[in-house]
Amino acid sequence: MVARKLVMMEQDLERAEEKAELSEAKIVELEEELRVVGNNLKSLEVSEEKATQREETFEGQVKILDSQLKEAEARAEFAERSVQKLQKEVDRLEDEMVTEKEKFKEIGDGLDNAFFELYGV
Repeated sequence: MVARKLVMMEQDLERAEEKAELSEAKIVELEEELRVVGNNLKSLEVSEEKATQREETFEGQVKILDSQLKEAEARAEFAERSVQKLQKEVDRLEDEMVTEKEKFKEIGDGLDNAFFELYGV
């Protein structure tokens, strides 16, 4: 009976040693996986930092471009008002020119009539 118990204990010991070896192999595998995950995490942290810096840079550029857009819109509105004023001035000068041409024609016709009356030509 002791011999049988000894055999059973030896078998239990062998199974326990096999389990321990498998567990140690699994621990080594998990440690390697943990190392890889740690390295990936460090890479992701570096990437996140770079992305944050790029985002800050882009936000700065957006603010600058927004400011430039507002300035350009203000200049465009001013230019549009100036064009409207100039167009009104052109229209006024064209009307004045038509009036002056009519006066000139009337004077020319008057001179022609006076010349005709004086010289009968």
